[in-house]
Amino acid sequence: NYDGNDRKKMLDYLGKLNAIQHDAYGDKEIQSRMAQYEMAFRMQTSIPEVTDTKDEPEHIFEMYGKDSKDPGTYAANCLMARKLLEKGVKFVQLYHQGWDQHIGCPGGVKFKAKQTDQATAALIKDLKQRGMLEDTLVVWGGEFGRTVYSQGQLTKENYGRDHHPKAFTMWMAGAGVKPGMTYGQTDDFSYNVTENPVHVHDFHATLLHLFGVDHERLIFKHQGRRFRLTDVHGHVVKDILT
Repeated sequence: NYDGNDRKKMLDYLGKLNAIQHDAYGDKEIQSRMAQYEMAFRMQTSIPEVTDTKDEPEHIFEMYGKDSKDPGTYAANCLMARKLLEKGVKFVQLYHQGWDQHIGCPGGVKFKAKQTDQATAALIKDLKQRGMLEDTLVVWGGEFGRTVYSQGQLTKENYGRDHHPKAFTMWMAGAGVKPGMTYGQTDDFSYNVTENPVHVHDFHATLLHLFGVDHERLIFKHQGRRFRLTDVHGHVVKDILT
């Protein structure tokens, strides 16, 4: 059985070699590299404990939904996300595909919503009841919305909706975001934004602000040009912040 001892011995020897390098050159990046190896080791050795859900009470599984007992499902991943956050993981991404309903939109969206709605609400509720939501930001989003008009077979049971980049919705919950509000508005056809547009650079600037990072101050040089985290764009959307 793998208990991490071999990996720890390897890291100990590697740490000694890096320490010799640091003593010789005094390069702080060597210390950063050593810290990264140690952090990776702690993450790897904590995986068995984090992925073990046998001690979760039944009411937690009921809250996330029946799929939460089936590894690999979206519901099980939501529960796993909470456990990772409890362990101090700074960023957790849940990727759930299958939303490209160019055909079969009525049944397809209903099916995907059934997989995701309860578990997503449960994750937010679970974080809140554990006192974790106040410093955890939950973001639900994608790279496109869907058109309000149809494509494909225009029947009641089977039609599709195309990609729509001009206007779509993302939502956030938790740390630093006002609850129970909407921001922005579209025209009568839900096609163009008519009020309070938020560009992707604005969204990124706002996220970075919530992380405690000023997107205009951290600048890096690449290919002879200076960049900031949102390039030369982006404004913090202050109206949605608490």
